[in-house]
Amino acid sequence: MKKIGLLILLIGVFLVLQPASSYAIKLQADTTTKVEDDGFTTVGSAEDSVANSKVAPATPVDTVKKDAVTAAANNAQKPASLWITFGLGLLGGLAAFILPCIYPMVPLTVSFFTKRAETKGKGIQGAILYGLSIIFIYVSIGTIITLIWGGSALNQLSTNGFFNVVIFLILAIFGISFLGAFEIVLPSSFVNKLDAKSDSKGLTGIFFMAATLTVVSFSCTGPLIGGLLVSIDKDVLTPIVAMFGFSLSLALLFTMFAIFPSWLTSLPKSGGWLNSVKVVLGFLEIGFAMKFLSTADLSYHWGILDREIFLGIWIVLAIMLGIYLLGKIKFSHDSDLPYVSIPRFFLACVSFVFALYLMLGLFGAPLKAVSALVPPLSTQDFVIGEGSGTSSSDKADTGGVKKRKYSEFLHIPHNIDGFFDYDEALAYAKTVNKPLFLDFTGHGCVNCREMEARVWSDKRVLKRLKDDYIVVSLYTDDKTELPEAEQFDSKILKTRVNSVGLKFQHLQATKYNTISQPYYVLVGTDEKELVSPPIGVEFDIDKYLAYLDQGLAEFAKQKNK
Repeated sequence: MKKIGLLILLIGVFLVLQPASSYAIKLQADTTTKVEDDGFTTVGSAEDSVANSKVAPATPVDTVKKDAVTAAANNAQKPASLWITFGLGLLGGLAAFILPCIYPMVPLTVSFFTKRAETKGKGIQGAILYGLSIIFIYVSIGTIITLIWGGSALNQLSTNGFFNVVIFLILAIFGISFLGAFEIVLPSSFVNKLDAKSDSKGLTGIFFMAATLTVVSFSCTGPLIGGLLVSIDKDVLTPIVAMFGFSLSLALLFTMFAIFPSWLTSLPKSGGWLNSVKVVLGFLEIGFAMKFLSTADLSYHWGILDREIFLGIWIVLAIMLGIYLLGKIKFSHDSDLPYVSIPRFFLACVSFVFALYLMLGLFGAPLKAVSALVPPLSTQDFVIGEGSGTSSSDKADTGGVKKRKYSEFLHIPHNIDGFFDYDEALAYAKTVNKPLFLDFTGHGCVNCREMEARVWSDKRVLKRLKDDYIVVSLYTDDKTELPEAEQFDSKILKTRVNSVGLKFQHLQATKYNTISQPYYVLVGTDEKELVSPPIGVEFDIDKYLAYLDQGLAEFAKQKNK
């Protein structure tokens, strides 16, 4: 059972706290998120058709076609995204169960129901009510989060520098607490009051017993819940669904052991291995926190967390974790380790291999497996074979453009010779008679990095982007301040457009009625869409190629008219 428990932990940790998976499997959730309070609607919905008709003229046929295609896509994507969120919540609950704040409470819970149950039937009924109470408490927390902030507000905050720094500090503190530096607990008076109420008879006592479990285990579940909520897509239902999955795992486990107390004999005894689980999660939590500091650093161009520094921190954490698992490092709450178990040995090997993999990135390797999490290659000072990580657009002098706007701090991967300003790119496209490839992206957009690493890197896709299109990457979350003469008030965003990011966010909202990223639009020199609707995340390279080829075919038809 101990081996099974560690296996569950490994799966849960990598899927819940290791954000590569959670971000990678967001799929097209980013492409369907709208800020409804600010006048945006879901792509493909009936409201979207009305909004688009106000923004740009469209024929009835075009509108119907766009609605039919996009609505069908979103109807499939939305449930899929929520099911993935639910699954991540389930795994988070499984990981939480074997933490030292929860696992030792299983015998106490079973004893609680055994003593108060007059008959077996009432005992089962009480156990089920206990499980439902756990679910109710955690789902209520998710609902409160949604009501206070809402999915759109969380999505807007995701690139805010202050917000990301705060999240970084919170997760770092949680991680350090997992290492044993201190315990994060709620006030003892509050815990004692709940515990006293749990002695009440009937449903009230059962509910407060569940509440006591929630409060007492906060020091373990808090970091897990926090990591879960900030690592997945911010939608209105996301916090609720995530908390439902998380609580369902815990509720089912506690309920089944309460109904079948004899199962307790098959569980491994509490011991030092529980604290080891906590320490492993602490290392991962600290590594996860670095992603949020990196997002703020990229958006504001602070330059304090370039790619090699970020990778260096992760490499050190991975090596330290491997050494810890081999028993060469001991923290305050750790027990003596007389020998290294097989599961610990293999987990240590995984950690060392991951560190070696990351080391290749220091010399310019793309690191596709973690490309969505680490800073872009353009922030790296030294890349073998290139001399630097800078984009070729910094040095380009194509079409008489000596220095392209914003190229001193913005970059396009794979040495694509592109632009960063819509008007400048459009003017150049007209001179060379090529269609535009609008790439609405962001520094904090992990799906954008996934697309660039997994799809753009394909030789066929890269050839079309380099040879057949004028690529313009529009960073909608860049915080570089605009000159006073270029600032204006945006009615659709309901804010003052005073940064480069807001400038292109306004452009995207005005023309395409969405502010989601990634969002890829193929446009002719007449500024009309070549293919409707545009697409977002599409990891199927053949489908992405078909989209690009269709745009080229439509542009060729226009030239031949």
